Amino acid sequence: MKKPLLAYSAILVAAVFFTRPAAAQMSTPAVTEAEKEAFYATTIENRTADILKGLDLSDLAKSNAVHDVLVAQYHELRVRDAEIDTRLKVDGKEVNYANRAAQLAVQSKLLHDQFLAKLAASLTPEQVEQVKDLMTYHKVKVTYDAYCAMVSGLTDAEKAKIMELLKAAREEAIDGGSAPEKSAIFQKYKDQINSYLDAQGHDTAKAFADWKAKNPDTNNPVVK
Repeated sequence: MKKPLLAYSAILVAAVFFTRPAAAQMSTPAVTEAEKEAFYATTIENRTADILKGLDLSDLAKSNAVHDVLVAQYHELRVRDAEIDTRLKVDGKEVNYANRAAQLAVQSKLLHDQFLAKLAASLTPEQVEQVKDLMTYHKVKVTYDAYCAMVSGLTDAEKAKIMELLKAAREEAIDGGSAPEKSAIFQKYKDQINSYLDAQGHDTAKAFADWKAKNPDTNNPVVK
């Protein structure tokens, strides 16, 4: 008898839920500022925890110091973003990377330099590099490997240039205000890489098309 009883109860619950007046279903309480801040704080703590997990620091004091540096940096970037976005809205411009780019470059420099200096106080140069990779979702390695797989006949010099430009992208992207913005920054440098390789005699458009034809169900990390 338990199963029919449970089924009947489920039907009653569904009937009550789905037959509520439309106005009641749409009366979702507005999110308060305190709730927004709490959600942001949780998001930042989760991002920071992921980075610390990747670093796997055995020294608790260093781990705590890096934690505080990362959390502070994310909060500073958020304040910067709010200032830039407010200015764009006042000027009647759409809030997107194309319009944010110039102000990002100016307002990020001091934050960028201070952030890396604070990391260097607790981490080795190799660990700082690791933080940059973790903050940019390992886009340097993923994209570099993709170029090597897709464009045949790359010379050592060409591979070095690809890596140089991707690391420049990463350096800028750690200041990006969101994952899409970081991707937009990397795309700018990927366009430079494509132009460079084409000038070296490669046909990157054809190389990407040929690769896609052979791997139709796989995402291409080099193309948008």
